[in-house]
Amino acid sequence: MLSQQSAIMAQDYFELAYEMQMHGELDKALYYYGRSLDCVESPEAYTFMAWAESMRGSFEKAIGLCRKAIDLDPDFGNPWNDLGAYLLALDRPQDAIPYLEQALRCPRYLTYHYAHYNLGRAYEKLGDRMRAREKYLEALSEEPNYMLAKDALDRVRAEQH
Repeated sequence: MLSQQSAIMAQDYFELAYEMQMHGELDKALYYYGRSLDCVESPEAYTFMAWAESMRGSFEKAIGLCRKAIDLDPDFGNPWNDLGAYLLALDRPQDAIPYLEQALRCPRYLTYHYAHYNLGRAYEKLGDRMRAREKYLEALSEEPNYMLAKDALDRVRAEQH
């Protein structure tokens, strides 16, 4: 049984890690995410640790950490989207699509616009401008002020003329 103290320590380490990451202190962030995971394994800590690794360019490590997060909670959308984004960074758009589509099916996910946008990026890389345009529009229907999707939509529209 998980102790209340372990849960509190895990959360404290997680928050410290996030703060370090936001200040660009990636080594410290990774250390504290690891400490959080030592207290309690959580999909959030694995996902954010993966994000820190991706910021260092360690996309394969990030993918492995996302897989651990998914194993702990397949309904948590963030690691599905992030894994897809890391595959895009590795120029593997076809491999990214199933992960991004799964993010859109996850009930525990607050930022569906990211997955729509990343699907748009995948389709754009594959040369399917029409599907890319649809996904950028869907991202904007979820989050009308999402500038990356707006800029991508403008770019795709300009290329079609």
